[in-house]
Amino acid sequence: MTTPLALVFYERLLPGSQLVNRLQDLGYRVQTISDVQTLVRQALQEKPLILVTDLASACADMCAIIRELKRNPETRHIPVLAFTELKNEKMQASAAAAGATIVAGNEAILDQLPQLLDQALQVE
Repeated sequence: MTTPLALVFYERLLPGSQLVNRLQDLGYRVQTISDVQTLVRQALQEKPLILVTDLASACADMCAIIRELKRNPETRHIPVLAFTELKNEKMQASAAAAGATIVAGNEAILDQLPQLLDQALQVE
């Protein structure tokens, strides 16, 4: 049996690298995405169990990428756990509207990761 794969995108070293380590501690294989423009293609190829993404990106509109992922019939089932600053309510709302399964605050993502993953992976 293979371990579940999590695709992870982040630009900021913290909490990004800590998130990768935490996912590995929880038993996930982790593949980081360095070029966010390839995210949907990588999701198609790798077939991850979950995508974890920082919404703050200097090079891309992450909500547009989540929307593209959710519009594709082959990737729409992949849960998206997104995180951003808690005070950025506009970004949180945009991510939810784009199709993010859960939008968490940067402050909570590491401490509450097991619970957030459980919630994101619940089959509806």
